Amino acid sequence: MGTMSATAWRAFLVEGSRTAKVATVAKNGHPSIVPVWFDLEGDDLVFETDGDSAKARRIEANPMVSVCVDDEEFPFAFVSVTGRARIERLAPAEMLRWTTRLSRRYVGAQKAEEYGRRNAVEGAVLVRVALDHVLAVKDVAT
Repeated sequence: MGTMSATAWRAFLVEGSRTAKVATVAKNGHPSIVPVWFDLEGDDLVFETDGDSAKARRIEANPMVSVCVDDEEFPFAFVSVTGRARIERLAPAEMLRWTTRLSRRYVGAQKAEEYGRRNAVEGAVLVRVALDHVLAVKDVAT
């Protein structure tokens, strides 16, 4: 088992189509974790969601989130991020750049525009999670 360098964990996060699992906490203290399509931009992990979703409401109430991205194949690896999330409310035309970018990673270039348009709707929000604390472990099973 070993720790990844910053260069290695950044590469790990953007490799392939791994989803990020985003953990939030409701006002009543109940935790929730959901998978999202994501990408990195600078020192932010970025994803989009419906502005009325439970996830968005929880982030607005408590912006501290945890995110985990893992490799489920031997010898296993993961990157866990804890940071403050901020929600950006963009017009659908502005969201289209992000939703298409995110879609390209998960559905490929041929379907990216289609999925981008599907997700760049009124009420969609962009969420940026600051990479405040990163734990990145490789070769977990060795």
